[in-house]
Amino acid sequence: MEISRHVWETRYRAAGEAGIRDSWQRVAQAIAQAEGDARAPWVERFYALLDGFRFLPGGRILAGAGTGHRVTLFNCFVMGAIEDELESIFEALKEGALTLQQGGGVGYDFSTLRPAGTQAQATGSIASGPVSFMHIWDAMCATMLSTGARRGAMMATLRCDHPDIETFVDAKRNPAVLRHFNLSVLVSDALMAAVAHDADWPLVFPGQRVTRTVRARALWQRILRAAYDTAEPGVLFVDTINRDNPLAAIETLSATNPCGEIPLPPYGACDLGSLNLTACVVAPFTADARLDLDALAASAGTAVRFLDDVIDVSRYPLPAQAEQARRKRRLGLGITGLADALVMLGLAYDSAAARELASRAMQTLRDAAYRASIDLARAKGSFPAFERDAWLASRYARRLPPDIRAGIAAHGLRNSHLLAIAPAGTISLLANNCSSG
Repeated sequence: MEISRHVWETRYRAAGEAGIRDSWQRVAQAIAQAEGDARAPWVERFYALLDGFRFLPGGRILAGAGTGHRVTLFNCFVMGAIEDELESIFEALKEGALTLQQGGGVGYDFSTLRPAGTQAQATGSIASGPVSFMHIWDAMCATMLSTGARRGAMMATLRCDHPDIETFVDAKRNPAVLRHFNLSVLVSDALMAAVAHDADWPLVFPGQRVTRTVRARALWQRILRAAYDTAEPGVLFVDTINRDNPLAAIETLSATNPCGEIPLPPYGACDLGSLNLTACVVAPFTADARLDLDALAASAGTAVRFLDDVIDVSRYPLPAQAEQARRKRRLGLGITGLADALVMLGLAYDSAAARELASRAMQTLRDAAYRASIDLARAKGSFPAFERDAWLASRYARRLPPDIRAGIAAHGLRNSHLLAIAPAGTISLLANNCSSG
């Protein structure tokens, strides 16, 4: 309880609040404003969902909702594409600063910047490469922190065939540099095939000839060694990400939020919340202990409506971010407390029974979330970018249960995406230090 109170007091407590229930009331009232004249019962339902840490909204929601501060309620964003010219680079830097100022983390794909040593035709100058520009972003993020803004977080991605990929992979071997960035390599199917066949791998920037060729396995081992030694970079299997995107017909994904749980299009936003599995355990630490999946499903349905309302009441640092969020209404509903819930149930984390239970819990969460989004579409309309046939034809949609697919076909869908498991580190500390994620 001591660490929970410390986190609340230092991260989420608003002026005049005496306890965490005051924060829940503030948040419930603020988010229910999206319900208009029908908000009163939703204030009660949202409060009941928050009570006892059953549902943990993203930290920006807990900290900002109902305070009157000029902050966003979205934890993170992926920013717009960086064009390979100086004006665009520094415009992107400004947009990142404005987003960090309002409390949102940012993700960028730096693959669009030409490699170090190449010549800019317009000026004859020599390019310094994407990693050099990342240092400017890192300095900006540190400067924003010194002004009193929330500690900033950033993600940088780079394609595995970019000529500067090796510099990118090793960029954080010096622990003093790029301290505000997470790094991830965009790994293609083609690279993995080349690794499997021990083939050569061409490094090339679009519009230029092949700069040089490396052994695919040597590059892969370099990525793995750097990740083992420094925990950076991560890998994003970008072709799989795009194949599984139900909006693949209208967007291409090449970056994620700083923690990596949500691939997003340019100016896309993370609307996050986590259901606490420990709150769904009945008769913990006894022979009769069980996970109440009906309670999980009920909480998921209310949480979907809560997060959908966040889209309508939040501020947005940039107009393009507002347009993306409102057009697609992406959500990121996930879980936390899995490890502790398994302990309460008497199950070893690595046991077959634990894996089977986790699978059933996630299936319950998925199905309840999609059914709630279908119901919301009936009441409030589908997300504006919804194209029924294209969405249902996606590879992801084909994996949904038949009744959910039929519901989407008949009534539409309120949210283009619904699920994401965030790390949930700080909010899990708030929730009596339950295990995160």
